[in-house]
Amino acid sequence: MEDGYRDRTAFIKGAKDIAKEVKRQAAKKVGKGVDKVTDEYSKRSYTRFEEDDDDDYPVPPGQDGGYYRGDEAAHSDSTEGHDEDDEIYEGEYQGIPRADSSKADGEPGLEAGPGAGPGGAQFRDFGDSAGERRKDQEELAQQYETILQECGHGRFQWSLYFVLGLALMADGVEIFVVGFVLPSAEKDMCLSEPNKGMLGLIVYLGMMVGAFLWGGLADRIGRRQCLLISLSINSVFAFFSSFVQGYSTFLFCRLLSGVGIGGSIPIVFSYYSEFLAQEKRGEHLSWLCMFWMIGGIYAAAMAWAIIPHYGWSFQMGSAYQFHSWRVFVLVCAFPSVAAIAALNTMPESPRFYLENGKHDEGWMILKQVHDTNMRAKGCPERVFSVTTIKTVKQMDELVDMGGDTAAWHQRWKMRLVSLFKQVKSNFLACFSPEYRRTTLMMMAVWFTMSFSYYGLTVWFPDMIKYLQKQEYASRTKVFSKERVEHVTFNFTLENQVHRNGQYFNDKFINLKMKSMVFEDSVFEECYFEDITTSNTFFRNCTFISTLFYNTDLFKYRFVNSKLINSTFLHNKEGCMLDFSDDNNAYMIYFVSFLGTLAVLPGNIVSALLMDKIGRLRMLAGSSVMSCISCFFLSFGNSESAMIALLCLFGGISIASWNALDVLTVELYPSDKRTTAFGFLNALCKLAAVLGISIFQSFVGITKAVPILFASGALAAGSFLALKLPETRGQVLQ
Repeated sequence: MEDGYRDRTAFIKGAKDIAKEVKRQAAKKVGKGVDKVTDEYSKRSYTRFEEDDDDDYPVPPGQDGGYYRGDEAAHSDSTEGHDEDDEIYEGEYQGIPRADSSKADGEPGLEAGPGAGPGGAQFRDFGDSAGERRKDQEELAQQYETILQECGHGRFQWSLYFVLGLALMADGVEIFVVGFVLPSAEKDMCLSEPNKGMLGLIVYLGMMVGAFLWGGLADRIGRRQCLLISLSINSVFAFFSSFVQGYSTFLFCRLLSGVGIGGSIPIVFSYYSEFLAQEKRGEHLSWLCMFWMIGGIYAAAMAWAIIPHYGWSFQMGSAYQFHSWRVFVLVCAFPSVAAIAALNTMPESPRFYLENGKHDEGWMILKQVHDTNMRAKGCPERVFSVTTIKTVKQMDELVDMGGDTAAWHQRWKMRLVSLFKQVKSNFLACFSPEYRRTTLMMMAVWFTMSFSYYGLTVWFPDMIKYLQKQEYASRTKVFSKERVEHVTFNFTLENQVHRNGQYFNDKFINLKMKSMVFEDSVFEECYFEDITTSNTFFRNCTFISTLFYNTDLFKYRFVNSKLINSTFLHNKEGCMLDFSDDNNAYMIYFVSFLGTLAVLPGNIVSALLMDKIGRLRMLAGSSVMSCISCFFLSFGNSESAMIALLCLFGGISIASWNALDVLTVELYPSDKRTTAFGFLNALCKLAAVLGISIFQSFVGITKAVPILFASGALAAGSFLALKLPETRGQVLQ
């Protein structure tokens, strides 16, 4: 009995051992089968957008490459536990076709760099990589132009036109803000002539830095993102500048405001050009320039409407004052704020995405452009037929971020250093043998144009002021050897010269003295109360037993004068400087308004003819006509004549600027476009600073030198412009 039990137990145990071995061997075979299925699955090609008339989309057994498989259980088993490399292409869930350069074939963004991954990654020859990238860029340029033709020109481009127009309008406003507020701000901040000059130039210096900085970054981190950041900086510091009280802080805020808005011109034109087909590009970029003119008109109109309203002010004690000119500075930030709000509804440039290997993002935006335009044209049924778009191979760039062990500030520092190196490399590429001649020629044209244009546009108003002063001086009344006793003066005294006068027991009460000069005169037992003066001086005068109460007659107004038994009580507080009259401020608004409005005909003509006669003819022809118009300046001997000549020069020269903007966009490839544009625009601002400084030094001395400088620069610019290549009819690189 016991032997039978032992035999049965051994049999059962042996059977269990055999079953375990069979199960183990079967598991090995199943594992090999799963691995085989996995390999086949990972090598599938997810080809989409193939036309099929069968509504059920059948997939033949054993065929790879579809979304559906015949055996759902096998599909589930084969994908279970797989890593992200075996997952379904992410874009397929959104209907995005896979890029034509598959990752399996070595898309550069996923290639193993030196030391990246086991098995030994191979170093690639840099020259071969650059050659492949250049070839990809050429193929992308041709395909991208075809895609834009299919997308058409319609609602999307016009929406973007107005959004980017606001950003360009903010740039136009920034140029005029400081000039409009100076007549009022100089009183609040007690600005001397050197300080006023620095305040006028600081905006150009800020825009110079901003153009170079944001232009370089826009080629690396995106047009839209850079434009949003730059406009935000402009808005924030423009807002702060309207509230700060001190000169230094106001100067600092306007500097950073200029740095922010400096990125608008290079980014806006590059950004908009990448949504325009070849036959529309020149015309619509020229139309976009009109917003700069609108910005100038907006600034002049707001200054005229707001600054003279002194009732729009309040103060908190003597330390804080908020006058009407500060309201104007605040209002001038509105275009920038509006541009930020509108830009958030717009996508990034698809060309930027494709140049950086981001096929899915670029395809989606182009489909959005196509669908938006087709719906607006009443053809919503039209399907975006593009399935794959060429993407540009990326240069291998491995940056050690220190891993998870590095502190956050160290990782940020490494990223910034890497970004700086990329921007520097992109900038230096503009001076590579392929682009060196173009860049140098463009530098010369931009410099000569800016030097003459900005120099003359600032010189015109200064000459008008000088002519006004001459005319004012010609009406000066002169009184000699007068004797005045027991008289009370309680009315405004203006534009008079009194020599060798004697004033005895006279009272000067509650009056203004404008441009008054007393020479070699004697004031005895006189009384001055509540006196406000401007450009008033007492030279070689004697004051005997005279009382000054609540006046702004500070010491610097008494030149070589004697004060005998005289007393000053409760002098006025504030700035001890002379300021311009309010009439001059109105003249600044009026002249700027007319000068800006005068460019409208030139804008319209250049937009209509840009694609018909070409960029070079437009640039050179407008420069030559501007050069000729400079010689008419010698006939400007009156205020009205100078204003007319200013309008003539502005209306002619705007066509040159429009052609130069279009030419700059089209001469450089997409990955260097904003970098080159930003650098050239920064050079433009430097030339503007030099032109303004040089031309202003000749005001009231001679008109011949500024005229010769301006005409010579324009002539040189027009000659050099003809040496540049024509870009009309060419595909955007």
